[in-house]
Amino acid sequence: MNTHPPAAGFTPIAPRPSPVRTTGLVAWSRRNLFSSIGNTLTTLFVLALGLYALPGMLQWGVVQAVFAPDASACQAARGTGACWGVVTEKYRLILLGRYPFEEHWRPVVATSLMLAGLVVSCIRVFWKPWLAGMWVAIMALFFALMGGGVLGLSAVRTDLWGGLPLTVLLATVSIFLAFPLAIVVALGRRSDLPAIRSVCVVYIELVRGVPLISVLFMASFMFPLFMPQGVSIDVLTRVVVGITLFAAAYMAEIIRGGLQAIPKGQLEAADTLGLSYWQT
Repeated sequence: MNTHPPAAGFTPIAPRPSPVRTTGLVAWSRRNLFSSIGNTLTTLFVLALGLYALPGMLQWGVVQAVFAPDASACQAARGTGACWGVVTEKYRLILLGRYPFEEHWRPVVATSLMLAGLVVSCIRVFWKPWLAGMWVAIMALFFALMGGGVLGLSAVRTDLWGGLPLTVLLATVSIFLAFPLAIVVALGRRSDLPAIRSVCVVYIELVRGVPLISVLFMASFMFPLFMPQGVSIDVLTRVVVGITLFAAAYMAEIIRGGLQAIPKGQLEAADTLGLSYWQT
C-alpha cells in the first residue's frame, strides 16, 4: 500500500538534447561518408586525391590561363595554361545562339522572366491560385519577346532561337505537358485491361530504350521527310512534342512506382468504403 503523500503538482522534466546529432552537415557526413571502414577509407582517398590535384588545376585553369581572345597568347600558353579566349569572344553565341545580335536584350529579358517564374514555383509559400495566371503571363511575354511581330518588335524565326533561352523553354514546356500524359500512361500500365496495359508498356519501353538525341534528330530532320509536299510543321513544335513524349515515358515510371508504394490495405479500405476507381 502506498504510504507516500500525494504530490502537490506535476512538474515535467525538460527534454534533454539527443546525445548524437541527427541533422546538419556533421550528421550527414557521418551517415553518408564515414558510416563504415570502407566508406571512411574511400572518402579519405578521394579527399587526398582532390587536394593533390587542386593546386595543379588552379595553376592551369586560373593562374596561367589566358582569358583574352588572343590567338598568339593562347599558343604561347599551350601546355601550361588554359585558353578561355574563345569563351570571352563567343559567349553570346554560346548563350543565345544565332539570335540577331542587335536584339540580344530580348532573349535575356525573356529568359530572366522564365527563370524567375521557376524559382517562385519552387517555393511552397507561393503555391497559390495566382501562380497559374503568372505562368500564363510569363509564357505570353516570353513568346512575344522572342518571336516579335508585336509591340513594334521585329519578327525572329524560331529556327534562329538557341542557347539558354531555348533550353529553358523546352525543359519547362515539355515537363509541364508531359506530367498529365505521364499520369494517364502510369494508370494505363496498371490497368486490368490487357489491350490498354500492353499499349502503355510498349510506349514506355520503346521510348525509354531510345536516346534523347535520337528523338531530337527524328523530330528535327527525319519527320519532315514523311510530311506531304508543301506541309511543314514548325521545328520548335516538333522538338517540344518529341521531348514531351520522351519525358512522359520516364515520368510515368516514377508515378507508377509511387502508386505501387501505396500499401494494398489502403486500396482494400477504399473498396470497403465503396469508393469508385477515380475516388480511390
